[in-house]
Amino acid sequence: MTEVPERLLTMSLPTTTDVVLVDTIQLTANIGADCWGRLREQPVSITVHLHLKPSFLEISGQSDNVLDSIHYGHLTKAVSALSTSYTDVRALVHEVTQKAFALAGENVDAVRVVVGLPKQILLANDFEIEVVTPRGKDSLQQAAKVSVKDLIIPVLIGVNPPERLAKQRVITNITFYEKAGMHEVDYPAIIKQISEEIENTAYLTLEKFVLHIVRSSCLASDAIEAVTTRSQKPSALSFAHSSGVEMTRYRDAFQGLQ
Repeated sequence: MTEVPERLLTMSLPTTTDVVLVDTIQLTANIGADCWGRLREQPVSITVHLHLKPSFLEISGQSDNVLDSIHYGHLTKAVSALSTSYTDVRALVHEVTQKAFALAGENVDAVRVVVGLPKQILLANDFEIEVVTPRGKDSLQQAAKVSVKDLIIPVLIGVNPPERLAKQRVITNITFYEKAGMHEVDYPAIIKQISEEIENTAYLTLEKFVLHIVRSSCLASDAIEAVTTRSQKPSALSFAHSSGVEMTRYRDAFQGLQ
């Protein structure tokens, strides 16, 4: 009998954390080509998390004085006033990170920046890049988590006779885990290639469909360490939102299969 992994049987307790955040600052910037390949300003959302020294917020929590905390209004203004042109999205992440460290001073241990580019991937609802930078480190050398959200792919999939007659929508979320110091990855090209592969293929199961995406994503670039893919069929069940499958694999699981 196969044993259930211990991590699925126990729920880990949270660690003590103090975080000040500014969620979804909206602006426009030129960070490279948009989903149509045009070099022009596009919508950008920026979320900044300041991971503070343990128990730092207890001071303002007890005094009830905003001056004892981090002034997130100043951080918002600093981010909103940034340049509108960058070589790429990592350059934007880097500048936001530097601004955050400068404003928070010695009280912050790490800065987490999430940049959303809703016009980056043509068939997706959003594209996000997330970078966590510890104090004293260069954000350009940190590993990134890159997410393609709610990618809509029409595909012939399913075992039931009606499902073999017409393509149906499959909603897919792909998370790429980059290696530290390597971020020259053309994600629009990767998604375009995967979509073209799927367009001319039929599947019986979501498991096969998801494995195809995970494998193609892992092998798309040497900079990709691992990939998580979740795909859902919203038309599969009458009284549920969707049925779905999620897989996470490291690149080395497919070494020798290229």
